[in-house]
Amino acid sequence: MPDALAEVREWAGQPVVETPIKGGLSHRIARLDAADGQRWVLRVLDPRVSEAELGIPLDLEIANTLLAAESGVGPRVLRRMPDALLLEYLDGSTLDAPAVRALPAPIAAACRKLHAGPRFVNDFSVFRKLERFLDLCHTHQLRKPDGYEDLLGTAAEIERALAARPLPAVPCHNDLLPANFIRCGAEIRIVDYQLSGNNDPAFELGDIAAEADYDPELTRGLARAYFGEDDPGLTARVRLNLIMSNLTWTLWFAVHHGLLAEQAAAADFNYEAEAAGKFERAVRDMDDPGFGRLVDDVRGSHPGSFTPRKKRTTQGGLSDQASPAGRGREETR
Repeated sequence: MPDALAEVREWAGQPVVETPIKGGLSHRIARLDAADGQRWVLRVLDPRVSEAELGIPLDLEIANTLLAAESGVGPRVLRRMPDALLLEYLDGSTLDAPAVRALPAPIAAACRKLHAGPRFVNDFSVFRKLERFLDLCHTHQLRKPDGYEDLLGTAAEIERALAARPLPAVPCHNDLLPANFIRCGAEIRIVDYQLSGNNDPAFELGDIAAEADYDPELTRGLARAYFGEDDPGLTARVRLNLIMSNLTWTLWFAVHHGLLAEQAAAADFNYEAEAAGKFERAVRDMDDPGFGRLVDDVRGSHPGSFTPRKKRTTQGGLSDQASPAGRGREETR
């Protein structure tokens, strides 16, 4: 960060004080306070994150950050530097999970605004990302939850169901943790485009629901607020994407813990516990008696077309590498 900070000081023509912003698990972020009272955010992008495939390539992240700013949802980009961005400081409150659960209409409105903005420069598929994380786990002998690969057949069934009646891809954030929402008065802004790309809007909503721990009724309300109708097929689509969010980001934490161990240790964050928690929620929802109905509702087919998998008992924590699973088509951007 020192080189970027020195460049900002030269650009600003005055002293600038840096205050690190905690909470990010990948890149380094700081609030900058200028001597004249101006305030900005400096985002320094760590190339190791994209090299480990925990985020999109840095040039794509920068391009998408600029496009998100054009939509009016992302912060304005004030200065672009090599592997760093000087951003508008959003003077508001960072949301937590209870706040996200309490604000379905403003959250949905922010998503619609982003999704109606300029298309991003790359595409994103949670299914291809899951496959790539599995490849990394196999290649580097990384630990993941016991029985993880037992769920891959059900994940493939979810992908087939969602593909039966696809929604048009829109520019999505794809990683909407509560802390990536900033409430500025009546408006919600969205920050951090590390995993952005054009995608199914139902994944955006499902990811929000997963990260803020929505129950089925809250998920239904979020879908209704976004789509403007209470459609069982759309709600089911969001709920299946909630499952895929938990299942896929389980491996994000496993890969980060395994490939960026030094960075993970410095973050003072329990990656193994987070992976285990997401995996347990994915298993819970896949084993729920209503899971098959979600698949049927998304397909628009008659009840009973889905054959549920045999239930299993999960164990917390990460396990050693299991045998490689079959893989589907490659991700394209």
